[in-house]
Amino acid sequence: MKNSKALVIVFAFIAVLVVVLMVGLPVYNVWQQEMAGKAEMAKAEQNRKILIEEAKARLEAEKLNAQAEVERARGMAEAMKLENGTLNTTYNQYLFIRTLEKLADKGSLPQIIYMPAEGLVPVMDVSTKAPAKPIVVND
Repeated sequence: MKNSKALVIVFAFIAVLVVVLMVGLPVYNVWQQEMAGKAEMAKAEQNRKILIEEAKARLEAEKLNAQAEVERARGMAEAMKLENGTLNTTYNQYLFIRTLEKLADKGSLPQIIYMPAEGLVPVMDVSTKAPAKPIVVND
């Protein structure tokens, strides 16, 4: 008798456990999917905020670059006033050398050979060969 009562209690416990699992597992799955959806939404919102901040930073950089360009133009206009509205060859050489320095800083400068001539006009070697050392020809 004692064993049959224990057996009934075990079967009743197993039956209750099966019923709880039959009801609880679908509810748990729904809750788990809801939490996964919320996590996905939070991630998407964060990615959107990052994109907006990056766009704002690019806009600010472009504004600053435009201001720098305006200031450079003002400086050039002032330099031209000092030169009575004409650019002389020395100033043109200066601008050319500045441009070459900028290209060199970027690493996209081809080989340059200076030939003795009026104004030291450089000859640009744009061949696909590996860059050689600059050659300077003396007068």
